[in-house]
Amino acid sequence: MEARRTARTLQVVDTEYSADAVEWCPIDKWHHVLTCGTYQLKNPEEKGSGDSEINKPQLRQGRLYLYCFQQKQLYSPLTEIQRIEMPAILDLKWCHVPMAGCPVLGVANAEGSLELYNLTPNKKNSCSLEPMCSVKLGPESLALSLDWSTGKWHEPVKIISSDSKGCLSLVSVDSSRSAMAVVSQWKAHDFEAWIAAFNYWNTDVIYSGGDDSKLKGWDMRTGTNKPVFISTRHSMGVCSIQSNPHKQHILATGSYDEHVLIWDSRQMKRPLADTHVHGGVWRVKWHPSQEGLLLAACMHNGYHILDCEGALAAGQEGCPILYSYILHNSLAYGADWSRLSIDAQPTSGPWSVPSLLAETQRKKDPEQGTKEAVVKFQHLKIQYESPTGLFDMVVEDEADDYGSRSSSSLQASGASQCPSTDLAMKEQQNLKAGIDWTKKKGDLLATCSFYDHVLHVWKWERNNTVSST
Repeated sequence: MEARRTARTLQVVDTEYSADAVEWCPIDKWHHVLTCGTYQLKNPEEKGSGDSEINKPQLRQGRLYLYCFQQKQLYSPLTEIQRIEMPAILDLKWCHVPMAGCPVLGVANAEGSLELYNLTPNKKNSCSLEPMCSVKLGPESLALSLDWSTGKWHEPVKIISSDSKGCLSLVSVDSSRSAMAVVSQWKAHDFEAWIAAFNYWNTDVIYSGGDDSKLKGWDMRTGTNKPVFISTRHSMGVCSIQSNPHKQHILATGSYDEHVLIWDSRQMKRPLADTHVHGGVWRVKWHPSQEGLLLAACMHNGYHILDCEGALAAGQEGCPILYSYILHNSLAYGADWSRLSIDAQPTSGPWSVPSLLAETQRKKDPEQGTKEAVVKFQHLKIQYESPTGLFDMVVEDEADDYGSRSSSSLQASGASQCPSTDLAMKEQQNLKAGIDWTKKKGDLLATCSFYDHVLHVWKWERNNTVSST
């Protein structure tokens, strides 16, 4: 069996403010809901020329977007249904279980607060986010991250948050009273505590990473005066951590040092695997159902899907990169997998002989090719205007112009890497050999980038070729 992997960009959205966090809802019947958080520095309004006006700090403003994904809407499957103005958002995550029957979203903002929102249906056959409760973590600090304790076990519901002063805050959530309370707060790192996360299999254990290049573990049963371990394996700030919800003792971490490390939490002296991804790793996300797949947002180097199965099973030293999505033109920050089931493409899609032969004919008849390109452009739905090369990539992406790619250069460039005539001949040979392309596994993903304030929704397909002989 041979596997090929491709990606389709389904929609590109201008978030107006710089986008840094994106999350699909994990609750059944709400998997089509997507949220995106933004962060924007703005100068205070100039009301005078005095020193008091000049010395005012910049304002950190944010906007929370709520979207609905409908696969039947072919050209624009993502629809904005709500936006909420608020302080700048540094992180957001859904609770893995509903509270009082509703999904709950947690938001960490630039005013040092955690805020919870209920997702509720409304009369217009849609939904909206409604404020539930909030808690202030400390003065003059930014809440940088949050994680829910519900990744594996549903009770009790807790949140761990990190802030810009290097502190961690453990927060209890009482859904019956719609209230939060800070249970414990302590100094964990010398500089910014970029990330904090639970061990989903034992929520008394907490991990944290800071700008001091240290990865630390904490056990709430023994107190917070001293961490249970300190790792200096990362050479720069540690900014992403996630416990594997499918396989016990497995932990993924990422750093500004451009390395993704896979750990066995029982032995934190040396990682199971070390993968250089050539970009600072702002977020790592395990696949919602497959224990070995890991999505990494790698700042200056796009998004990568890593195959960690070998590291988990056989101690493989590095994790192969299965796919690289590089259509963003700015810092890759937010990334998430959707649990939504996505239909496979019809067999008459990008790998079909007719489409490839048509491309060959267009090359022979440039005037006809130009006419067809105009027709395709009329049906293209671009949600923003960009002066960059991303526009051309998206046009090709929507045109289903995919080609054969080798495993060493799997990138969402939207362009074929070999002539269409060769592809057509190969496709005809595959048909004669009884090869079927219909066994496809598709994943829906959302990614967002910072300075170009862009949100991408895309589908990653793993196409298995199966011989019928």
